[in-house]
Amino acid sequence: MSNIEAIRDKYLQQIGSAVDGDALEAIRLAALGKKGEISLLLKTLGQMTPEERQEQGPKINGTRQNVADALAARKEAMETAALDAKLATEKLDLTLPAPATPKGSIHPVSQVMDELAEIFADLGFSVATGPEIEDDWHNFTALNIPETHPARAMHDTFYFPQTDEGGMPKLLRTHTSPVQIRTMMDVAKQTDGAGEPIYLIAPGRTYRSDSDATHTPMFHQVEGLVIDKGIHMGHLKWTLETFIRAFFERDDIELRLRPSYFPFTEPSAEVDVGFSVEKGRRIIGGDPHGGVDGVGGGWMEILGSGMVHPNVIRNCGLDPDVWQGFAFGCGIDRLAMLKYGMDDLRAFFDGDLRWADHYGFDALDVPTLSGGVGA
Repeated sequence: MSNIEAIRDKYLQQIGSAVDGDALEAIRLAALGKKGEISLLLKTLGQMTPEERQEQGPKINGTRQNVADALAARKEAMETAALDAKLATEKLDLTLPAPATPKGSIHPVSQVMDELAEIFADLGFSVATGPEIEDDWHNFTALNIPETHPARAMHDTFYFPQTDEGGMPKLLRTHTSPVQIRTMMDVAKQTDGAGEPIYLIAPGRTYRSDSDATHTPMFHQVEGLVIDKGIHMGHLKWTLETFIRAFFERDDIELRLRPSYFPFTEPSAEVDVGFSVEKGRRIIGGDPHGGVDGVGGGWMEILGSGMVHPNVIRNCGLDPDVWQGFAFGCGIDRLAMLKYGMDDLRAFFDGDLRWADHYGFDALDVPTLSGGVGA
């Protein structure tokens, strides 16, 4: 049997002489590692007689504990000494600015929604929302799109297995127009059909079965609705011009309204915005007839609009002979692409932080109507 006290004293001396953490770790392995000297002594206890085990067991375990305590104390002393040395040589200049901390950014879609809300708030519009899972009445029928109407083929709709009260399948809304329907119906109910002016925008997520560089199954749309007395196409054109110029922060923007067809508006118009070409890139604004220095330029479709169809007003419980209005709608993602120079809609939803860092916005970077026009 080895001299337990001699083994203990040997390792305690080595621990006291250790100069760094690596040396201390080597001592630990030599003494208490899986094949360490003291660990091997502990394994011999099973081969001893009960009398020998009773005598040698406390000595071996006591040696192991002494060495473990000495290792822990020496390690703590080394760490304390290293910290003291660091504090003695380093100085902290409290007048220096704090290091930059990582921060997030606002997604371009959220940014554009904020811009739209600010601009239309200055025009007296409120923001309205509604459910994304809709029924057939609010998404189609109330909008003058009955079950057999060919306009339903214009929408690639996601349907649910369950049905509504009329036996029609539930669906993911294909536009935010149901928000307009719900608002008009609420106004008609609250006023017993007498009606009152409505000025709102309805931004939100919409869904259609389509996917390519400029279409995604889920996309964002904003629609505007005005219901009042004596409303005509001139009001619509002025509102769109004011909005587009504020949004793109240019006052040299031209709009062109082309006759079109939507079942929920009559008359209907597609709205084109003029663009010019600068350094090979399309820029909203400038001269659409010749572009900068006579190079390029043209028209780009940006939204659809029109006077609210009398049937839609009537379906919502209001009198179309008293109340008239206009509506318009466009893709929020497309607005972001046009304003901020993005070329692939799918990148909006990839979750790539590098893309978000490049196109993201600070929280206060939101132009208003007064700040956007003429900037």
